[in-house]
Amino acid sequence: MIPLSREEKEVRQAAREFARGEFPGRALEADRSESFDQSLWRAASELGFVGIHLPEEYGGGGFGFTGLCLASEEFWRVDPGLGQAVLSTTFGSEMIWLFGSQEQRRTFLPPLCRGEAVIACAITEPEAGSDTAAARTRAVLDGGEWVINGAKIFTTNGTLARWVLVVCLTEPQVEDRHGRHSVILVPAGTPGFTAAKLKGKLGIRASDTAELSFKDVRLPAGNLIGQRGQGFNQVMGFLNHTRIHIGAQGVGLAQGCLDRSLTHVRSRKQFSRRLAQFQAIQFKLAEMATHLEAARSLVYGAARDIDAGRMDHHRVAMAKWFAARMAVEAADQALQMHGGYGYMDEYDVQRFYRDAKILEIYEGTTEIEKNIIAQGLISGKIRDWAG
Repeated sequence: MIPLSREEKEVRQAAREFARGEFPGRALEADRSESFDQSLWRAASELGFVGIHLPEEYGGGGFGFTGLCLASEEFWRVDPGLGQAVLSTTFGSEMIWLFGSQEQRRTFLPPLCRGEAVIACAITEPEAGSDTAAARTRAVLDGGEWVINGAKIFTTNGTLARWVLVVCLTEPQVEDRHGRHSVILVPAGTPGFTAAKLKGKLGIRASDTAELSFKDVRLPAGNLIGQRGQGFNQVMGFLNHTRIHIGAQGVGLAQGCLDRSLTHVRSRKQFSRRLAQFQAIQFKLAEMATHLEAARSLVYGAARDIDAGRMDHHRVAMAKWFAARMAVEAADQALQMHGGYGYMDEYDVQRFYRDAKILEIYEGTTEIEKNIIAQGLISGKIRDWAG
C-alpha cells in the first residue's frame, strides 16, 4: 500500500465508517428497485465525500484523486452499486475543472460538491462506443445558439442530472477526425432534450443509466466547454483522470469479496472440516489477496502521479485494466467458495459478481486499455519506471 498521510488515513476511516453504517440495510433493495435513496448522496455530500477530489476553491475536498480512490475503495468494499450511485454524481465535473472557464467552474462545481445537483457526461452513442471520434450527435451554430440533434446511450446519471455535458460533432469538415467534436453543456428541462431510464442492467443497478435524445435543442453559444473542435482531446484528458477511479472501484470490490470469503470459509463446514482448512481454498485466498495488493499499488501509485502533476496515461491504463480484471476474478472465486449460497441474492457475493463486469467495460474497455499500453511500449513513450 502507498503510504498515506494522517489526513488521508482519516478520509479512509471516515469513508469506511459511513459505508458500513449506511449501505448494508439499503443495498439489496437498491439493487432490486434499480434506484437509490438520494438522501444517502446528500449525507455523503455533507461529510465531504462527493467532490472530495475537486479543489477547495470550488467547494471540493481538495484531496485529489488519491482521496477519491480512498473513498471509492471503501464504498465499493461494502456495496458497489451504492458506491457507484453516490460517488458518480460528480462524473463530468472533471471536464469542467480541466477545460471550463473560471466562470463555468465557479458556477457549476460548488452545487455538485454541496449535493445540490448531479451532473452527467454523455459520450457513448448506439454506433459509437469505444470509438469516440465516430460520435454523430450534431451541433450547428445558428447565430448565437447551438442547435443539437442526435442521441446518446448508457449515460450515467442521465435522468438525475441537472446538467449534461454532451460530446457533439461541430466541425464535420475537418480532415482530422480527432478535431471534429466539441463539448456542450445542456441543462435538464431544455426543450427538445429528453432522458429515458434504462432498466434491466446486469450490475450496479442502483446507479442511474439513461438513453438521451436531442431534437432541435437550442442553447447559448457560451455553453461550450473548452475549445471548439477539441472535444475528442478533452474527453481523452478527462478519462485519463477518471479511469483511476475505476481502478479503485475494482480494488474495493475485490477487497469486499475477500472479506466475505474469509468470513464464509472460517465458519462453513464440509466433510467435517471447515472450508478454510482445505488447501484448495487456501490457495484461492492467497491468490486473491496477492493480486489485490498488486492492483492496489498500481492504482494508488498512478493516483499519486496524477495529484503530483505527473500524468502518465499509460500507467493509468495499466491500473484500470489490471484492477478491473482482478476484481472480476475475485468475484468469481468468491462465489465459487460460497457454493450454492453465493448464487442467492441474500448473499452479497452474488451481487458483487454481477457488479464486477462493468469495470472491464466503462470508461475504456479492457481492449482499449491494452491498446494504450501496447502503443506506449511500441512507440517508446512508456518510461522505465525502475529508473
